[in-house]
Amino acid sequence: MPFTLDAARNIFPSTLSAGSIPATTARFSQLSAEDQLALIWFAYLEMGQAITVAAPGAANMQFAEITLNKIKQMTPLEQSQTMCDLANRADTEVSRTYATWTPNIKLGFWYELGKLMEQGFVAPIPEGYKLSANANAVLQSIRELESGQQITVLRNAVVDMGFDSGKLDGSQRVSEPVVAPTSIGQRKQVSIDGVANKTVLSYMNNLNANDFDALIELFTPDGALQPPFKKPIVGRDAILRFFREECQNLNLIPERGFEDEVEDGYTQIKVTGKCQTPWFGAAVGMNIAWRFLLNPEGKIFFVAIDLLASPKELLNLVR
Repeated sequence: MPFTLDAARNIFPSTLSAGSIPATTARFSQLSAEDQLALIWFAYLEMGQAITVAAPGAANMQFAEITLNKIKQMTPLEQSQTMCDLANRADTEVSRTYATWTPNIKLGFWYELGKLMEQGFVAPIPEGYKLSANANAVLQSIRELESGQQITVLRNAVVDMGFDSGKLDGSQRVSEPVVAPTSIGQRKQVSIDGVANKTVLSYMNNLNANDFDALIELFTPDGALQPPFKKPIVGRDAILRFFREECQNLNLIPERGFEDEVEDGYTQIKVTGKCQTPWFGAAVGMNIAWRFLLNPEGKIFFVAIDLLASPKELLNLVR
């Protein structure tokens, strides 16, 4: 009998994902708005000594520019309240606008807001502000994470701010323009030690080339993709939207893997390697496992992307 989605999610159960990320994110969400904002500020200042964040592209910022200009024109008290409203997910005009943006636009917004705070155009964190004991504990937990895990926690923190997007009309979503695919002649082909499956290699190569139209053709119509610590995204339309909104200009560096045939002609394949994002480039490589389940025709029925618990997990290819 064909696989169900629930069964597919359980392939390679020995894979150890970085459970500290959802745990730390949950603890962060319990902090006061003031502590959340101060913690983000302190963490970014600290990380900035070792990691250079890439400036957002103009395409990302054109959607946030109107909101940033509105905030610049507010009084310092209004600016601080607006940022607290974002952290509190309050129902305000700015929070509703923020909720319509894709993650890259939100990241760009906070990047520019930080610059405005440094330049004195936006109210900074008050000098001498002291984090609560709980916030200090969360900050220490972030310090103890690997760099790729640190940026994931901080990314999740700002992406989850703003009004509840689930309460908005789906037509209100605002996305940055989709990057044109890399030309065929300029594409680099990946190789994976232990894996020669054409579908898996095409998945990596098409994603690296931003060729999302070719990429989605590798999936079955009812296929699913499970991002790290998220529920599966089901169906080609939803998966394609995810690729366009959250996967532009990624650099996947698969290293090794193996494949097994399972029941009813399905094939399961596990690959480990790294992923670099356009925000941090080669400075940060997140340790990743991809768990594929292919149907008898070689189409992707399910793929899970796991952020691994430690570099040692890159070598953990136990069946």
